[in-house]
Amino acid sequence: MAHPRAIRALSPLSLALLIAQAALVVTGGAVRLTGSGLGCPTWPECTPGSYVPIKNQAEGTVHSWIEFGNRLLTFVLVIVAIATLVAVIKSGRKDLRFLALGQFLGIFGQGVLGGITVLTNLNPISVASHYLLSIILIAGATSLYSQRHQKSEKKFPSLQQKNYSRVHIMWSALVVILGTVVTGSGPHAGDIKAPRLHIRIQDAALLHGSAVVILIFFTIAFYFNASTSQLTKQRLLFFLVLSLAQGLIGYIQYLQGVPELLVATHLLGSSIVWIAAWQVWLSVSRQAKEITR
Repeated sequence: MAHPRAIRALSPLSLALLIAQAALVVTGGAVRLTGSGLGCPTWPECTPGSYVPIKNQAEGTVHSWIEFGNRLLTFVLVIVAIATLVAVIKSGRKDLRFLALGQFLGIFGQGVLGGITVLTNLNPISVASHYLLSIILIAGATSLYSQRHQKSEKKFPSLQQKNYSRVHIMWSALVVILGTVVTGSGPHAGDIKAPRLHIRIQDAALLHGSAVVILIFFTIAFYFNASTSQLTKQRLLFFLVLSLAQGLIGYIQYLQGVPELLVATHLLGSSIVWIAAWQVWLSVSRQAKEITR
């Protein structure tokens, strides 16, 4: 039997989960940008014999607390994910159970990847994997939040719309992946000892920027396609505005030598743009279905 209180709790809890997932990306970026990636040089402990930073350790107390703070956010995510899963079960929303459970399991996956990242001294492949898992979890949290009020079912759009939406979300994902290549070849490794990808940052930035330009033009073509629904057009327009702003920030940060504040802003923007891209995908692939009690 569905609990009305659990149904009401789905809105704030799913929103909190989505915000926390995006916040993890930002705090992870803060760790890297402040050179605190190895502030806690081991895992799951912060330093050998201690789960919390200790005074006068070689890595520096400030860097240790920055890294430790990012680890603590994972515990906040676990709590919110458990609360969301419980609310989903009590609400009787069987259609949301997989999404809620995926969030819970994914957070543990993040913990494991985080540990691998530290133990490999911030290997750029591990760092990128850590971030890309966050992107997957953000997509799941976006779906959970979008469907909190109504059940949804698979939509069967025209072949043209299906192809447009698939290319759009896949190319958006490619842009995100290429962004990690720029990060992996750039100066903000999280620690002076961290390895870098063997690619010039100028080449990585050119590849990433070119993919962004193609995505923007494809978004415009998608918008003006005759079979595009009004809802999808609204979300495409929002996505386009965000993408242009994100592209401008990226270009300025490149010209300015990737200063930390602009990099952090660009990192936050990547999460927001990805959420918008996923909303476009949902508008084509899913449709509301009346809930039967």
